[in-house]
Amino acid sequence: MINAEVQKSGSESTLSVIRKFSRKVQGTGLIQTVRKGRYYARNTSKAVDKKRALKRIIRYDNRQELIKEGKLVEEVKKGRRPYQQNNQSSAQATAQQNAAATPTARSSGLGDSTPIAR
Repeated sequence: MINAEVQKSGSESTLSVIRKFSRKVQGTGLIQTVRKGRYYARNTSKAVDKKRALKRIIRYDNRQELIKEGKLVEEVKKGRRPYQQNNQSSAQATAQQNAAATPTARSSGLGDSTPIAR
């Protein structure tokens, strides 16, 4: 452990003593080493990585099965156009686009899909 000690001389102000102390602490490099290790994360073991991967695979498979059964609707990722399959008729596609394009009663004028900072 590093000790940073400062003595106050007779007519020295409290602020100057605080400045002296902070300079001395900066000189030790203690704050820099603490900041470097601030977001350090240990490497996980191989067993933990495998367990996480297996859980992720099982979760993905279950989700895909629910989507196939029609119990879950596949979500469209933000920022991408929805993928249109070849067997979908153009009338259905235009109906979906028109339904998405109709404005609501209270519209902000930015569009429904525009992210707004809250």
